[in-house]
Amino acid sequence: MAASADKVVDTVIVGSYVEMETEGKPKSVKSKLSKFFWDGGSAYDAWFSCASNQVAQVLLTLPYSFSQLGMLSGILFQLFYGLLGSWTAYLISSLYVEYRTRKEREKVDFRNHVIQWFEVLDGLLGKHWRNVGLAFNCTFLLFGSVIQLIACASNIYYINDNLDKRTWTYIFGACCATTVFIPSFHNYRVWSFLGLVMTTYTAWYLTIASFLHGQVEGVKHSGPTKLVLYFTGATNILYTFGGHAVTVEIMHAMWKPQKFKAIYLYATLYVLTLTLPSASAVYWAFGDMLLNHSNAFSLLPKSPFRDMAVILMLIHQFITFGFACTPLYFVWEKAIGMHECKSLCKRAAARLPVVIPIWFLAIIFPFFGPINSTVGSLLVSFTVYIIPALAHIFTYKSAAARENAVERPPRFLGGWIGSYTINVFVVVWVFVVGFGFGGWASITNFVHQIDTFGLFTKCYQCPPPPPPMVFNTTSAPAPIHHPHPHRP
Repeated sequence: MAASADKVVDTVIVGSYVEMETEGKPKSVKSKLSKFFWDGGSAYDAWFSCASNQVAQVLLTLPYSFSQLGMLSGILFQLFYGLLGSWTAYLISSLYVEYRTRKEREKVDFRNHVIQWFEVLDGLLGKHWRNVGLAFNCTFLLFGSVIQLIACASNIYYINDNLDKRTWTYIFGACCATTVFIPSFHNYRVWSFLGLVMTTYTAWYLTIASFLHGQVEGVKHSGPTKLVLYFTGATNILYTFGGHAVTVEIMHAMWKPQKFKAIYLYATLYVLTLTLPSASAVYWAFGDMLLNHSNAFSLLPKSPFRDMAVILMLIHQFITFGFACTPLYFVWEKAIGMHECKSLCKRAAARLPVVIPIWFLAIIFPFFGPINSTVGSLLVSFTVYIIPALAHIFTYKSAAARENAVERPPRFLGGWIGSYTINVFVVVWVFVVGFGFGGWASITNFVHQIDTFGLFTKCYQCPPPPPPMVFNTTSAPAPIHHPHPHRP
């Protein structure tokens, strides 16, 4: 292996992985600072990335989902889909390990190449699986990025309503375009940490502010009332715990990807400590009012604490936009042959065309709550639940594949038989409930929003402007009207 004058690159075999380690001269202060803030790849970095990526704008729409589902169903669905999401994230990580190990045994070098989910499917199951995985994953991440822009405009409006939400979407689209300069998930160390701090503050602000506010006069908790609303809320929660469309990219950014196994589960457990109290408290305080307010900020009174939460969520949504867009940047770079280019500026310029359609779609469909449910039912259901479960079944369907598997399913879940049973359950449940009923409900609700507000709406769910005041500008007294002209 080639060695330069200032460093030596060694190949180290750890377990089943071929890992690249760098040794050489003592690092400068600048390099140490860069490593501290910028170059992340530990298990802790992966945990922060997973936890930070799970909760963003969805934190603000979960009370809306509770108003559709009711308190009990809202809590149960969060627990259920949290476990289901952790299981399929484990399947994705297991398939990544299998693919990477096979390729590294063939001496494939991944130092300048980021492995993605569609490549894992291609290597293990062939091009047809690759094409399906690529289509669903890219479409999901595209609309995930759109949702972040819509959320930015929706949130900032509660601080400054001098501009309408569509204008704020123009502004934040330009701001989020700067994520083209972030090379990969290695470079999200400080952002992931700060993002989780921001969502933690916001979740507990929603909880405490709701209890301090108390229940509104005549509060009603009618949910569930309609099947359309019930399954719309359920698919929004499906979307909440289906944020692992970037699992492979996060794993690949780790120095030791084999340590990822339970990271997503631990991240989900922490996320539940944020989502359950905040959604329950806001729904307890405002009840059915949330049915017409998909953003929880819209019901809480203006205060410095609320403004701080809005600002922190804006910054976090910028981070989450980068999380969702970075895999799209990688796909686009590979398509145009720029993925292994070492010039950051050239790669940033090549990435810009990815941002334009996201920006445009956010202006067409500014429906903050309903679009979450639609994306959850039609895209998340396949991308992060059905396809990983089916891929795991077909990858290890033969006895030889199971015998030579790099990672075996946990014994306490029943080994291969147990994992097969769980995978079949995931596929059937998510296809019928998530995609079937959820898709019907979400599309019905989404079409209703278009019929009600129209595409390209200027300010979705904004309060109507006050009626103009009429002043009498003439100094002369108004003439007296006599209904009967012959009477004085």
